[in-house]
Amino acid sequence: MSLSSLAISANNISYRIGSKIILDDINLELRCGEVTTLLGPNGAGKSTLLKLLCDEITSFNDIRYFGKAKDQWDSNELAKRLGVLPQNSTLSFAFNVNEVVELGGLPLALSNQALREITSGMMQKTGIGHLAERSYPSLSGGEKQRVHLARVLTQVSQYKQKIVMLDEPTSALDLSHQHNTLKLARELASEGAAVIVVLHDLNLAAQYSDRVIVLQDGKLQADGAPWEAITSEMIENVYGHKTLVQAHPTLNFPVVFAA
Repeated sequence: MSLSSLAISANNISYRIGSKIILDDINLELRCGEVTTLLGPNGAGKSTLLKLLCDEITSFNDIRYFGKAKDQWDSNELAKRLGVLPQNSTLSFAFNVNEVVELGGLPLALSNQALREITSGMMQKTGIGHLAERSYPSLSGGEKQRVHLARVLTQVSQYKQKIVMLDEPTSALDLSHQHNTLKLARELASEGAAVIVVLHDLNLAAQYSDRVIVLQDGKLQADGAPWEAITSEMIENVYGHKTLVQAHPTLNFPVVFAA
């Protein structure tokens, strides 16, 4: 593996709250050009791992971005290469949608015209162009989620090789927008980004991921391509539910049925 293709390396990642082990000795290498999905039941440690990887939770774990230790990065430069969509984004100011998306341009040295062109394109990609003048607080949960996705995409728009972390980005979305969001994730990866997604939907993970990592009680339970990681045995062991996994009739990704 060339150094340029290695977006994140994380060694011996552990995290506790009091005596409770949230993550236990996780080692990961995440590459550019791939969509990696974190799966696991509630409380498995998925969001905590994502927060550690993006340094939202301060830790002394060994985490490197593009071969450089996280504390060696200039914060403004890293912000152009690392974008994070959290589970919940709170914003109490009465901005309109266009203004919220433009917040993604804060780390960027762009003219107003260049920023407007980028944000307009990102709003079209996320399907919120028609909401540009709407007041952000008046939006539905799913609309707000897509606004913040457009903001994150604006933030990292200046580099092909970058890291995009999406924590449950489809949780408030309808069927069409779920697939559109994950198609955007695939598009980013095809352009050179390392995309890390937290999902609960096994079938969405199977369809759009290059790699699936399964966590349970803070430990790594599976790590591989969808056909390797998403199996009936894994699902029963990790989720405690019997399933049938079969090939999609035309797209040949694993599809999970309740048994």
